[in-house]
Amino acid sequence: MRERLPARAATVVDDYERHLASERGLSEHTVRAYVGDVVSMLAFLHGLDGSEDADSTDVVDSGAESDGAGFEGAESDGAAFDGADSGGARADGPATASGDDTAGEPDGLGGLDIEVLRSWLAQQRGEGHSRTTLGRRAASARTFTAWAADRGLLATDPGLRLAAPKAHRRLPGVLRQEQAADVLGASASGAEQEDPVALRDHALLEMLYATGMRVAELCAVDVDDADLDSRLVRVFGKGSKERMVPFGLPAERALRGWLDTARGRLVTASSGPALFLGARGGRIDQRTVRRVVHDAVESVPGAAGMGPHGLRHTAATHLLEGGADLRSVQELLGHATLSTTQLYTHLTVERLKAIHDRTHPRAQ
Repeated sequence: MRERLPARAATVVDDYERHLASERGLSEHTVRAYVGDVVSMLAFLHGLDGSEDADSTDVVDSGAESDGAGFEGAESDGAAFDGADSGGARADGPATASGDDTAGEPDGLGGLDIEVLRSWLAQQRGEGHSRTTLGRRAASARTFTAWAADRGLLATDPGLRLAAPKAHRRLPGVLRQEQAADVLGASASGAEQEDPVALRDHALLEMLYATGMRVAELCAVDVDDADLDSRLVRVFGKGSKERMVPFGLPAERALRGWLDTARGRLVTASSGPALFLGARGGRIDQRTVRRVVHDAVESVPGAAGMGPHGLRHTAATHLLEGGADLRSVQELLGHATLSTTQLYTHLTVERLKAIHDRTHPRAQ
């Protein structure tokens, strides 16, 4: 669909993509999602069929939080798409796909106004997209129109008037503290055989649970980023933001076992400085980490199936249950906004309610 955009609109998309990647330093996946939404929106503006773009995927996978680092202005006021009809078309219709922009509209954005934005989202709603997806795409549109207005490509910013339905935020599944202990105990038993992959798996599980790191952050950690004596690891989060995250004695022991005994047995010419390596010696990839976490959690009876993000949720929940304050947890997890961290307070309350309902004699 991007290739079918009028040339001037395609140039705007190219400039926007460079802005996201170079000036804002967003991840490749986030840039792809932003650009996919903009392509879909501009395709609708220019009357192209099948405006749904293949690259317009959710920024985060199942269970992942949107913490504001990707989509600024993502808070919505819960309003519906005022002025949009179910069919998604404007009263006067979007521009026809003639291949050229209207004269006097050198930027390819002529006609992009609040009615087009609302109609585009209404079309998405008619196609059955979830409230979460609609909210994300509305936020993406607002970010683009703000950039375009700042660059002088739009006379005014129509995104300022764009609202989207507030997404239903599902509480993620987490491990109970004893279940987390069982998962790590099982991986420690496997590591006792000193197989290099088993030692690696135990170390990465301990680090994920100890630090609450995102899977991409874990994969990007280099050997020199981990200070075992101080029990601190340097993490580069969304937008290349750097933070220092502490970890405990069990994680330190697991890391030492991996570094002293096993990493050298997997090192190849392609290893570089990566802390965690794949079986062939290259930097470990996210798919491998997800498989390791899923298999480890699945081995514990009664544990909810989850991947690395589930361990992140689990770490945050256990910190709060242990008395940590929200600001500290926000800093540890690298959340851009406190509102994301507050999700975990709701989670702990729900767990307390479940315990009360199960144990109190007058709960029912």
